[in-house]
Amino acid sequence: MAAGETRELTVDLGERSYPIYIGTGLIIRIGEIFKERAIPVKSPILLVTDSSVADLYADRVEEVFANAGYTVTTAVVPSGETSKSLEMLDELIGAALEAGLDRKSTVIALGGGVVGDLAGFVAASYMRGVRFVQIPTTILAHDSSVGGKVAVNHRLAKNIIGAFHQPEFVLYDLDTLASLPLREVRAGLSEVIKHGLIWNADFVAWCDENADKLLSLDSEALGYALYEGCKVKSIVVSRDERENDLRAILNLGHTIGHALEAVAGYGELLHGEAIAIGMVGSARLAAKFGYSSEIAEETERIFKKFGLPVRIPASCDPEEIMSAMLHDKKFSEGKMVFVVPTAIGSVEIRNDVPSSWVREIVDELREGN
Repeated sequence: MAAGETRELTVDLGERSYPIYIGTGLIIRIGEIFKERAIPVKSPILLVTDSSVADLYADRVEEVFANAGYTVTTAVVPSGETSKSLEMLDELIGAALEAGLDRKSTVIALGGGVVGDLAGFVAASYMRGVRFVQIPTTILAHDSSVGGKVAVNHRLAKNIIGAFHQPEFVLYDLDTLASLPLREVRAGLSEVIKHGLIWNADFVAWCDENADKLLSLDSEALGYALYEGCKVKSIVVSRDERENDLRAILNLGHTIGHALEAVAGYGELLHGEAIAIGMVGSARLAAKFGYSSEIAEETERIFKKFGLPVRIPASCDPEEIMSAMLHDKKFSEGKMVFVVPTAIGSVEIRNDVPSSWVREIVDELREGN
């Protein structure tokens, strides 16, 4: 792909289909894209961002919109998972009312997955649903920004209060990723690799071969990786928008991962770190179903190569982890539901997982064991 060129994907949902734009220098085109998408100039816009991103990009986005004739009000929330709360939802609904948002208004998420989930739920809730645009500024958000899942957390379970609310479009400006600390780069790449593990073994091999380029944020390698990751997500969402069957494969690693986030305290483990540990756990579970032990060995190896954790912190109590999994949406009808790899690049959904097996794996994966 030529330097500066924009990659584009489509999430195919019939009349509600929308594009994903991936490239450099895209933020300066946001006003132009809004007009191309027929978003009314006269209706106020609420820009939701967090305290880390606001100082970097909010002024620039506001200026572009002002030059295009739009009126924007910016709401800044504290950085981190704790902002995905009902209290913050209430504050943002208040901000939308004070800004005069109407039924033709748009809520924009400028930030990572927390901002995207929170702002998206504001858009889904306000006046029973207004337009929503995702401008992700982290690698991790390539996953959460696509597909329309929006939510806030309850103290007992992650993402348990939410909705399906698809964006008008997703605008992924690779320039915004340059400011990411290495830990967040690694955590984001965990979900990139996940898309290969569930769908495309060749892409997993490509990630393995290009680990150094990805970790150093080489724009061409990163653009390709995000395109491939978003492509898997868009294909799956197009076939199963509301997670009736196929879309559940995107939850690889999330049953254990979400429990770890809740037990460790949201923010102690980054989402991508928790999911990496969860994917290693799922790969070990595959061996109990008779699949090759090499799946777990290879999964662990590649995550270690990217500097991601593959063990549960010793501070996490196994009983609390198991209890947290019982509150997860992927626990159904008294049985544990897991996405289990059958090979690198292929998975199946199992709803017959004995909790005793899961407990064994949790114990195996704890640091020091």
